Amino acid sequence: MIVAGVDFGTLSVRVTLMETETGATLAGATSGYALKRSAADPLLGAQAHADHMTALAAAMREAVAKAGIDGDRVAALACDTTGSSVVMVDEDLQPLADYYLWCDHRAHHEAAQITALGRAEGLAALDWCGGTYSHEWGYAKVLHFLRHNPGLRNRFATALEHCDMVAATLCGIRDLAELPRSICAAGHKWMYGAPWGGLPPQDFLSRVDPLFDGINDRLAGRFVTSDATAGHLSPEWAEKLGLRPGIPIPVGAFDAHWDAIGAGARPGDIVNVVGTSTCIIAMGPQGFPPVPGLCGVVPGSVLPGWTGIEAGQSATGDVFEAIARRADSDVATLCEGLDRLPPGGSGLMRLNWDNGDRTVLVRSDLGAVTLGWDLNHTAADEMHAAIEGMAMHVRIITERIESGGMDKARIVNAGGIPQKNDVLNQIYADVLEREVHVPASSPVGTGSCIFAAVAAGAFDTFEAAQQVLCPPSRVFTPREGTRAGYDRLFDLFREVYFGFGEGRAVDLASVLPRLRAFRLEGAASR
Repeated sequence: MIVAGVDFGTLSVRVTLMETETGATLAGATSGYALKRSAADPLLGAQAHADHMTALAAAMREAVAKAGIDGDRVAALACDTTGSSVVMVDEDLQPLADYYLWCDHRAHHEAAQITALGRAEGLAALDWCGGTYSHEWGYAKVLHFLRHNPGLRNRFATALEHCDMVAATLCGIRDLAELPRSICAAGHKWMYGAPWGGLPPQDFLSRVDPLFDGINDRLAGRFVTSDATAGHLSPEWAEKLGLRPGIPIPVGAFDAHWDAIGAGARPGDIVNVVGTSTCIIAMGPQGFPPVPGLCGVVPGSVLPGWTGIEAGQSATGDVFEAIARRADSDVATLCEGLDRLPPGGSGLMRLNWDNGDRTVLVRSDLGAVTLGWDLNHTAADEMHAAIEGMAMHVRIITERIESGGMDKARIVNAGGIPQKNDVLNQIYADVLEREVHVPASSPVGTGSCIFAAVAAGAFDTFEAAQQVLCPPSRVFTPREGTRAGYDRLFDLFREVYFGFGEGRAVDLASVLPRLRAFRLEGAASR
């Protein structure tokens, strides 16, 4: 049996075709689309639904051609997307405007209002998304749209996450009541939860702003996990994609959640999906409690029967690329030899808030800070500090996740960057003081194929599908002699991180001398 996995990323869509009996990848193809930015409004990040669907059709036809198969042989299709990427539509489910992409931060005022009132009123739903409602999430973006597009308010029928919109489009769904609503998206970005009856109370939302009146009725649909079927491929889209109509399409989810499954994640793991940003996915037991600062604790959001836990970093690969670009170099060149430096060996400490802090501070108003510069520092030194800073930030997030009651987790580094940056993987292992498992080949698209394969009936369970379809892993172990140094460096990082981020007391007079001591140790090792 052949299945198709679709991964909509920030800049392109990738289609992967896999054979379910052998686990072989038959072909893959990518097609890009524009990310709309604005110099006049640096918080804007938008894309067009039509561009997404045109790119999907091109990538699907290319993948089928590369595989040398008839498209009729594809037995199921599954799609993951970025999130919270939200499109406002009319009663015919036609877009009223471009998507507010996940990286669109225009709704920060709206998010702050939702957070302030939720905290003042003790809103339970807010606790389950970490105590802070993000400017990247659905309700904030809807309110921003309604406030800034008064001429479109009377045509606004509902808002859809990208994963739900693409499933509805492919299945030809036009009835609002029949819309598939992903529990993954609804739980992590829309405060959906069974304990309070689904969406947060309408009266609370109306008190945030009367423009929210009736919004929950507009968000009607089937709220289900991804073991459910969204529908079946319509004749119209079967023709455009070159596939057979009627094949099942499971309810979609966010890319990082399915990437974690494609990387072989199992319950109890923490998966760092490292790309332009990092989405951190964990699976805790049923009954896992809400934890302050995490981006959602949602039963069933990754796998049914387990609690999905989400956290992340707003910029990762983008930070590395920016450092290289400013130095007129590239990331690989700047990383050469960095694995020979001891903990903190550059003498620099970098807080990677270039695009704000997603977890655990949830602050879009922060900027990057690099401490400890001297006249001899190079771009490679800043790269080393940036990688260490990412790893130490992940350690803060890991400790926060584990504070909810998980045992010491197995760490998996998934996403595109760990495939090509062993320095990063080794530093993560050293800083986290535990093994880091890295898929031997890219798992992007594999997670979608796993959900498609289960929907097609090729496997009875997701675990059985993982055993066949997931790539093997390489393992990075902590190096001897690094633990004491990284414990000292992490203590300093944590002081500075919470000092700048939360205003906690920190002895500023000691920070630079302590970094200078690390600098001298690094110079001696060279």
